[in-house]
Amino acid sequence: MTGRAVRVCVLAGVCCALVVAGVAFGVGRMGTVARGDGGQGRYVQDTALADRAAAAALEKLTEGGPQTAPPVQGFAEGTWKASEPLEARDVPAEPAVGALFSPGLDWDDDHHCSGSVVHSAGGDLVVTAAHCVYSGGFRNNLAFVPGYEEGKAPYGVWVPTRIDVDPRWVRDSDPDVDVAFIRVRRAGHPGQRLEDVTGAHPVRFGRQLPVPARLVGYPNDTERPLGCSGTAVADGPAQLRFDCADVPNGTSGGPVLSTGNILIGVIGGRDGGGDETTSYSSYFGDDVRALYERAVRG
Repeated sequence: MTGRAVRVCVLAGVCCALVVAGVAFGVGRMGTVARGDGGQGRYVQDTALADRAAAAALEKLTEGGPQTAPPVQGFAEGTWKASEPLEARDVPAEPAVGALFSPGLDWDDDHHCSGSVVHSAGGDLVVTAAHCVYSGGFRNNLAFVPGYEEGKAPYGVWVPTRIDVDPRWVRDSDPDVDVAFIRVRRAGHPGQRLEDVTGAHPVRFGRQLPVPARLVGYPNDTERPLGCSGTAVADGPAQLRFDCADVPNGTSGGPVLSTGNILIGVIGGRDGGGDETTSYSSYFGDDVRALYERAVRG
């Protein structure tokens, strides 16, 4: 790969991540990243910073909507149909898929990445790409807005309690482990579980490829998600490839879902997520399984 911006362009020169020759560089103002435990690939979020991020996000968003988990949308084996042509297009917002904001010093009304709710025993787990949460440090001003659309936060604003990435991402931005799990809480609503509000995608590791699949993500210059249905194929032992045009910046971290709404990847991995015609994900094999199990264990 040669000099290509990843699919997270974070907010107008303040904290943009670039991948050049396979190395990630972060540029940020003091106060938007934290060192955390790089050797373990873990950051325990400062509560006050998280509450500040939630409050800043809510200054820009309209909160409120359903308070019970709706059915997770998607397709069954017999109803799947590839997009024609293979181009991303506007799709309805889904409760279990959302946008990642970074309010605070680099707030400019934009979201910079995407994420989705993944099933866990604690009911509090979001999955995204590692490059969305770590570049020269862990972002400490994140806010996840599930079901986001046109300035609305129908299922609330959720902030991290902890972020887990593979230490190899911290060390050298290894595209084969470009995955992060974020445990979250809803500020001002103690005890509420994200999964009870939004539903969640079950996750599968070691999925045999190719399989029918769809991807969903939030471009950072629009206020509703894009989606595309196609086929997820293997691209070497550690990458999943999905051919679909017009999947732009901001969609990084969005889910790749196989039939039954099973999570098999997130947009990221090779080339920071892909180019104009192809999206990638780190393959959900043993390494991602271990990261998921670590995030769930606490």
